[in-house]
Amino acid sequence: MGHVPFSVVPNVHEDSPSALTQVQRRAVSELLRVSPVADELARRFQEAGFALALVGGSVRDALLGRLGNDLDFTTDARPEDVLKIVRPWADSVWEVGIAFGTVGAQKDARVDGANQSFQIEITTYRSEAYDRTSRKPEVSYGDSIEEDLVRRDFTVNAMAVALPAKEFVDPHGGLEDLAAKILRTPGTPEASFSDDPLRMMRAARFAAQLGFEVAPEVVAAMKEMADRIGIVSAERVRDELNKLVLSAHPRDGLSLLVDTGLAERVLPELPALRLERDEHHRHKDVYDHSLIVLEQAIDLEQDGPDLTLRLAALLHDIGKPRTRRFEEDGRVSFHHHEVVGAKMTKKRMTALKYSNDLVKDVSRLVELHLRFHGYGTGEWTDSAVRRYVRDAGPLLDRLHKLTRSDCTTRNKRRAAALSRAYDGLEERIAQLQEQEELDAIRPDLDGNEIMETLDVGPGPVIGQAYKFLLELRLENGPMERDAAVAALKEWWAGQN
Repeated sequence: MGHVPFSVVPNVHEDSPSALTQVQRRAVSELLRVSPVADELARRFQEAGFALALVGGSVRDALLGRLGNDLDFTTDARPEDVLKIVRPWADSVWEVGIAFGTVGAQKDARVDGANQSFQIEITTYRSEAYDRTSRKPEVSYGDSIEEDLVRRDFTVNAMAVALPAKEFVDPHGGLEDLAAKILRTPGTPEASFSDDPLRMMRAARFAAQLGFEVAPEVVAAMKEMADRIGIVSAERVRDELNKLVLSAHPRDGLSLLVDTGLAERVLPELPALRLERDEHHRHKDVYDHSLIVLEQAIDLEQDGPDLTLRLAALLHDIGKPRTRRFEEDGRVSFHHHEVVGAKMTKKRMTALKYSNDLVKDVSRLVELHLRFHGYGTGEWTDSAVRRYVRDAGPLLDRLHKLTRSDCTTRNKRRAAALSRAYDGLEERIAQLQEQEELDAIRPDLDGNEIMETLDVGPGPVIGQAYKFLLELRLENGPMERDAAVAALKEWWAGQN
């Protein structure tokens, strides 16, 4: 399909060629909404002698009725010309991606009676390709939109709307693939993945985000070329993995990464969970269990996707393969897998260049995910509750969700019993928090009071005394000042 007016885009759902499909009506509505910004920008490019088109994900999302305020454009103007056109018009401009032909801008506009802010990226017609040793794509500029579109990752992202005329450009059947919910590449998948191997991970991400099926020839190329992902930087792999994990249905994408061998290269701990089954020793499928825990954790989210919780749910059992032991009674044990798993989580996330804070939080959740079971099913002591809250710290709410998600037993009676036990724990935490301000557990004497009581100056002994008082506080709850002073003096006498 070449350039056609948007209002007569071929119908993929209805028999009447003149009728607009629901998909097309949504797209027209979405494009009309952003027209005040898109058309104004297009006219500036037109007056300067250049073409401009809405492209890629923006067109796909318009057709799906979910176009946001992040708009992607493509143009025949070179980056320096784009800057000249955009700077007098935009509220702010950035050049972070200019080496790759992309200029970013922000434009505030009044749309539908309300002030809205639009994040805009304008990219010169281009193609990207890796050589066998480079971790960065080589960029070369093209001269036509058709040349640009054939270099895009998938046909559903290789559509454009030329502005301001609003002519639909779809040379690779993206509209039909969008209707069929299938991911294909504009050219051969081998050529596409050779241009940018990260597109193999992007296929998995779109499968998870959009619920699309990946075409068989694309899956075959992913399997054949999985090793090529090794030349992509850890940062780009991490960012793509995050988008996948934060999608609506991450299981679909993660399964595709495992099945194609890509996970073995970027997150090998995940396929390693597919432990070989032994006919004499039975245990649950750890891989499937982990994906179910991830899905159940997502169901407990309250304020949108939570990357920390989702990564912890996905990785919580990665220590099991290294700690599996076959017991004489036929059972399988995984002693201390939470401790081993926390170390493995830290190592993998560090290799993927995650932030130190995120590495620390996810690793801590993995380490703590069994703590609830360690206290048994009986009544929790106040001391046990205080230690649980102290150890979880600001991760307590996530630990609640992770622990509840980790119950995947099909035994309804056992599942109900675990749920009741955790309900009881949360009630005890709430009661003690109200009584004792558990979120800020501190010893009953501060450092200055310790030095005054013991008549000593700063030094290691103050830390030791502080630790003693903290343990006392956790064990017995708040103490009156005189009682705390007496306990400290008694401890001090025992040190000499």
